[in-house]
Amino acid sequence: SNYHGPWLVDIIASVVSMGALALLLKYWQPPGHVTAAHDASAPKLSRAAVWRAWLPWIILSLLVFAWGTPQVKGWLNTISAPQIRIPGLHELILRTPPVVAVPKAEGAVFLFNWISASGTAILIAGLLSGFLLGLPARHIGKRYVETVGRIAPSLLTIAAMLALGYVTRYSGTDAILGLAFAHTVSLYPFFGTLLGWLGVALTGSDTSSNVLFGGLQVITAQQVGVDPTLMAAANSSGGVMGKMIDAQSIVVAGTATQTQGQEGTILRRVFWHSLALASLVGLLVLVQANIFVPPSPPR
Repeated sequence: SNYHGPWLVDIIASVVSMGALALLLKYWQPPGHVTAAHDASAPKLSRAAVWRAWLPWIILSLLVFAWGTPQVKGWLNTISAPQIRIPGLHELILRTPPVVAVPKAEGAVFLFNWISASGTAILIAGLLSGFLLGLPARHIGKRYVETVGRIAPSLLTIAAMLALGYVTRYSGTDAILGLAFAHTVSLYPFFGTLLGWLGVALTGSDTSSNVLFGGLQVITAQQVGVDPTLMAAANSSGGVMGKMIDAQSIVVAGTATQTQGQEGTILRRVFWHSLALASLVGLLVLVQANIFVPPSPPR
């Protein structure tokens, strides 16, 4: 993530996890269970079949990696990445002290970089994988439409919460909350991390949480004398721990496993695990803010 970007972190972690699990199950199995690696009657997979199974992951990783490089992203943006100034909003809202050092007009420019977006790389990877696996175009299109229909509630949730983040920013709500959180003073790194956790729990994604609370984190950090970069990172780090309890993830999990109607049970089972992990991250950020990162004078 430091040298390339965040796009491949989850993919590489997933591949390594699956490889480690496959290696473990090759030599060990849970008591009372028989895995394919230990079942003599299980059909043996050919090398070609194994490669076909891994092909979508390989294509996805290569394309997402390419899309993440500045050269490719810059070239794709030259094809189509219009910047749309939102009428009635662009530079019509003024931020003043103590939120900022000097009065500054808020820009409202929407960068429609639809070709260079990571989602476009994922879509192309899915299409290429389908064709290389021998699936007809009609079958791929049908599955795509079915998938969109199944995750439509999640898509609407993401869009609504992302919109809420921008409303929070341009209405000044983030500034008001930031000044209020400044009263936690030296304990703010801990509570700021939990704020990121809450943001993902509400919005369903780190991106939406950063839109919702990113400005707040920077404002509050400047007020209490904590490194703003650290708190921006803490918003994402704490947010990861809220991923397991957000409505979007639980709805998608229930849809994928055909357990609709049991979302409440899932939430109750994982809530305390999520809160405990977020608190541990908050303690780590608190230590970083007071020991490893020199504090700056508060505004």
